[in-house]
Amino acid sequence: MRWFNHILISGAPAALIAPSLVPVVVLGATAPDWLEWVSGALHKQLPHRGATHWVAAWIVALAGGALLPGVAGSVVSAFAWGGLSHCLADSLTVTGVPFSPLSDRRFHLLGGRLRTGGAGEYGVSWSVVLVCWMLAGQFTGSDGRYIPFFFNWSQRYQDGIATAKEWRDNRMKFF
Repeated sequence: MRWFNHILISGAPAALIAPSLVPVVVLGATAPDWLEWVSGALHKQLPHRGATHWVAAWIVALAGGALLPGVAGSVVSAFAWGGLSHCLADSLTVTGVPFSPLSDRRFHLLGGRLRTGGAGEYGVSWSVVLVCWMLAGQFTGSDGRYIPFFFNWSQRYQDGIATAKEWRDNRMKFF
C-alpha cells in the first residue's frame, strides 16, 4: 500500500481515541518502510516486507506499550498501533506480510486480493475514514459537537470544564 493510505487507515481511528497522538501514529504507520531505509543506511539492508513487517512483533510492541505507565506507554502504544495497522493493511495485498520470524509463509487478510496503488486500496482506506467519521458523529462533547482538533475553549470555560487560565492560554490556538 501507499503511505497516504497507511496514514489514513491508522490516523482516522487514532483521531477518535486520542487526537493528540495522531502524529505519533502517523510516524508509526510509515515506520515499517522507513526502518528498511534506515537499515540500508547502516549497511544492513533488509528486504521489503521482511523483518520490519512482522505482525507478531508489532502486536508485542503494542502490548508492551499498554503495560507502560503514563505518557511513555501512550506514545509507545500509538507508535505500535501505527506499525501494526501498516502491516495489517499490507496483508490485504497480493504479496502479504510475514506473521513472525518463525513462519515461512506470508500472512494475508481477506485473501490478499488488493494491488498496491489500485482502486481497492483507496476504497479500503476511505471506508475506514468514513466509518470513523460516522463514529465521530456519535461521540459528542459538552457543547454537542465532537471536533477533536478544534476545541471550543469558551464553551468549556462556561461549562466549568476548563479554568480561566486554560481558556486564556488556548483561545487563540487552532490545533
